[in-house]
Amino acid sequence: MKKLLNSFGYALKGMFLVLKGQQNMRIHALAIVVVTIAGIFLGLTAIEWSVIALCIGSVISAEMMNTAIEALVDLVSPEFNEKSGKIKDIAAGAVLLTAIVATVVAVYIFGNKIFNLLL
Repeated sequence: MKKLLNSFGYALKGMFLVLKGQQNMRIHALAIVVVTIAGIFLGLTAIEWSVIALCIGSVISAEMMNTAIEALVDLVSPEFNEKSGKIKDIAAGAVLLTAIVATVVAVYIFGNKIFNLLL
């Protein structure tokens, strides 16, 4: 049981390390707050909250994986290396793509809610 609790502790430590050390993660955290407040105000359905939660989880997970990949690349290749740069660019691209998809989903969900309020 202690080993299991320790593993959760290490995971939480990793989450806080990324939040503390990565500006983009802090931007994502702010977006989560804004989306949550807007969702409460607009009265999202359970399905809409579920989709939003999946999008949030996907973006945060992608950002954390990107951070881990960048740290690993820097560890094994501290000097500039074209291949290392490509690896980092691909990982960053995955975060960007995930964030774009999440934004499209949010615009659809929140756009419909706002449109219906205006009618």
